[in-house]
Amino acid sequence: MSSPLRTTLRITGDTPRRRGEDRGRQARAGITRAWQVYEELFATVAAGNARPLDVPALALRTVRATRAWAPELVAEMEGVAEGTGLPFWTIAALNARTEILAEAGAPRTGECSTLVRVGPRTAGGQCWDWHQELAEAWHLQTVAGDAQGFAGITEHGILAKIGVNEAGVGVLFNILGHADDAATGVPVHLVARQVLGTAGSFTEAVALLTGAPVSASTVITVVTPDRAASVELSPGGSAVVAPDDGGLLVRTNHFLDPVLAAAELRGRREPETYDRHRLLTERVRAHDDGPGTGVSGTGVSGTGAPGPDVLGPDVFGPDVLGPDVFGPDVLVRLLAAHRDDGAEVCCHAPAEGRLGSRWATLATVALDPAERRLAVHDGGPCSAGPGTWTPLTAPRR
Repeated sequence: MSSPLRTTLRITGDTPRRRGEDRGRQARAGITRAWQVYEELFATVAAGNARPLDVPALALRTVRATRAWAPELVAEMEGVAEGTGLPFWTIAALNARTEILAEAGAPRTGECSTLVRVGPRTAGGQCWDWHQELAEAWHLQTVAGDAQGFAGITEHGILAKIGVNEAGVGVLFNILGHADDAATGVPVHLVARQVLGTAGSFTEAVALLTGAPVSASTVITVVTPDRAASVELSPGGSAVVAPDDGGLLVRTNHFLDPVLAAAELRGRREPETYDRHRLLTERVRAHDDGPGTGVSGTGVSGTGAPGPDVLGPDVFGPDVLGPDVFGPDVLVRLLAAHRDDGAEVCCHAPAEGRLGSRWATLATVALDPAERRLAVHDGGPCSAGPGTWTPLTAPRR
């Protein structure tokens, strides 16, 4: 099933290169358009900070690091380049977009909010925020042929981002900022791809993440049917952040590990990550306390967000998710917060502004690892409603 507004790629191949070729052929036009926007974005950010930026050299530097860590990922990117007819370095640059933007001097800005609860049915999800100019530059996908089949969302040309695999290992994604971020290591998006395509358990996923030689900062939250943890990655090392005593993980865009936080990159929108973290934590506590505490079945106070009975049939399957499970209905009520609510979790781009300054929530994702499923809404949680969710299930290898 595909969203009427969003393509679903069904990628297959018995080798990394063939999977890459399949991706490149299916998404040739979208990858070409995405590269045009990113090429301009890289140049705009670098010019604004008066920094020289040799994108081909930076991209190929990350390729060398990736080849030493997981050469199959390089082969897959080579296949994408062959399938699209674009130079290999442009595909490498797309997959290293976080690292190249760090080299360009992009400050840490507000991007993505994640909620996960561990319990009898562990589940979670997030808002994915990015530049409005790239609102058409992403797709849904299922990928088969690796050690683990997986499903999720990603940007055109980027091998993976948010998703869940056939072993029930899911990943959610929030950018962080460290003073030493650069484009010298394995790109964080390729690290997420490696987890989705190879990890057969929570332990394997965490080991892959903590062992990855990255050079830019991200927190990847691993969610399995019975466990979850956030793995903070940075040039200064990694840290595993466990859920609180109630099984809750709330992630925005700052480090929670105190050692890594000491080298936090400060950005122009720095306070808002703490505001979002505080607001979401308060909302979860109000939700746990029941009706009349600020989150109810008639919507979230101040947002007009739909309640749990507005979304239609359960997109996670026939089971009815309980009130303590972060399924699509609960996530919508918790994540649909705007500036008037105290923090902009659901982000809307201004009508005007230059490239690099117009942020928007491009997708809302709900993850159910026990069923190897995720549901994707095209846009922010405040616009979710009947029929807007596309369910995806991780394919078998």
